[in-house]
Amino acid sequence: MKEKLLHTPEGVRDIYGNEYKRKRKVMQELHQVLESYSYQDIQTPTFEYFDIFNRDKGSALSNEMFKFFDRENNTLVLRPDMTPSIARCVAKYYENEELPIRLCYEGNTFTNTISHQGKLCEVTQIGGELVNDDSSAADAEILATVVDCFQAVGLQEFQIEVGQVDYLLGMMEEAGLNEEEELSVHTYIQNKNFFGLQETVKRLDMSPRLREAFFALEQLFGGPEMLKRAGTLVENERSQAAILRLEKVYQALTYYHCEAHVSFDLSMVSDFRYYTGILFRGYTYGTGDAIVRGGRYNSLLRQFGKEAPAIGFGLIVDSLMNAISRQNIPVAVEETEMILLYRQECQQQAIQMGCELRQAGRKVELIRMSARKTLEDYLAYGKKEHFEQLIFLDGGSPRTYSFTKEEEGEQQCDI
Repeated sequence: MKEKLLHTPEGVRDIYGNEYKRKRKVMQELHQVLESYSYQDIQTPTFEYFDIFNRDKGSALSNEMFKFFDRENNTLVLRPDMTPSIARCVAKYYENEELPIRLCYEGNTFTNTISHQGKLCEVTQIGGELVNDDSSAADAEILATVVDCFQAVGLQEFQIEVGQVDYLLGMMEEAGLNEEEELSVHTYIQNKNFFGLQETVKRLDMSPRLREAFFALEQLFGGPEMLKRAGTLVENERSQAAILRLEKVYQALTYYHCEAHVSFDLSMVSDFRYYTGILFRGYTYGTGDAIVRGGRYNSLLRQFGKEAPAIGFGLIVDSLMNAISRQNIPVAVEETEMILLYRQECQQQAIQMGCELRQAGRKVELIRMSARKTLEDYLAYGKKEHFEQLIFLDGGSPRTYSFTKEEEGEQQCDI
C-alpha cells in the first residue's frame, strides 16, 4: 500500500527539478509573444458546471470528462477545454464591448482518455483568444502569433495546416444531405477513411460534379495553388466564400513573412463542433500529434448570451516540451541560484549574508553543514542541481566555488 501511494494515477505525471524549470522558461517565452500582440491575461476555474462544456456547446464528449458533484448535487467537471470557459467570461465581463478583445491564458485541462495509450489525461495549455473581430486579418494574425510562438522557443521545422469548415459544409448543403448522412461523411473524413467516404458518396443522390468534389477531398492539401483548384470543384456560394477567405488569409500571411510555415488541408475537420470558419493544427517532428489547435468559433459566445465572432488557439505545452527535447533544442535556464554553506559557528554570519544577497535579487539556499557530509558532497549536489555557485563559510574568509558544465573552480568571495 505504501508503494502504491508513491505512484500517480494513470494518465498524469509529476514534473520537477530541471525539467520543470525548462517548462516554466518555455511558458515564459510563449507568454512574452502573446504580450507582444497585446493579449491580456485571464484565469478561469479549474472546474466548472457541466453545462459549460456539454455536447450542445460543441465541446468534449460526456464520457471524456472527469465529473463530480457539489453539495447541491450540481454536476461539475474538470475543464476539458479552455475555449468555452473564455467564452463564458467574455459574455459575462465584456457584454457590451464591441471593439476587439484579446485574452490569453495558461492552465491545465483534463480529458478522460486513458484508453488512448500514451496520452496524458492532464496537460498544460497556453493560448490566446481574439473576440469581436470577424476579419480575415484576425485569422492571419492568430496564425502569425502561432508561428512566432514556435520560433520563440527555437523550433524551425514546423508546419501549420489550415482548413475551412465552410468548404465542406457548403458541399453537404448543396448535396442536400440529412443529419445522419452528414455525420457519416464527417466521420469518414475525420478518420481519413477516404475509401469509406467514396463508397458512401456513391450511394447518395447528387450530381456527378459534386460527387467528384467529394472524391477530390483526399487530394485537397498543399499551398495556395491548391486553393485555386478547390475553387473550380464547387459552385455553391458557401464553399466559394471559404476559398476566397483562405486566399485573403494567405495574402496577409505574406505580409507577416510566415507563409512558408502554412499549408492548407480542406479535408480537415474537428471533434469540437463550435468551429465555424478556419481551423488549424500545428505539427513538428518529435511528436505524434498536433501540438497546437485552433480556429474560428463565431457562434459559441451566442450560447452564453453575447453575439460576437471569435478565433483562438491552444498550444499543448507538454507535447511542445517533448518536441524540444527530441530535437535537442537548448532551453536556457538561468542558473542564478547559489548555495550558502556554513558551519554551525558561522550561522549568524550566514543568515545575515543570505538576507543581504536576497535583498540584492539573488536566490540563496542556506545549508548548515552536517558532520556526516564533506565539502565534496555539497559541491557534487550543487553541480547536479544546476546551481551557479556555492559559498562556504567555515570561520575564515568565505570561499566561492563556481559551477560550469566544463569545470568547477574555487575563487575568493568578495562579498
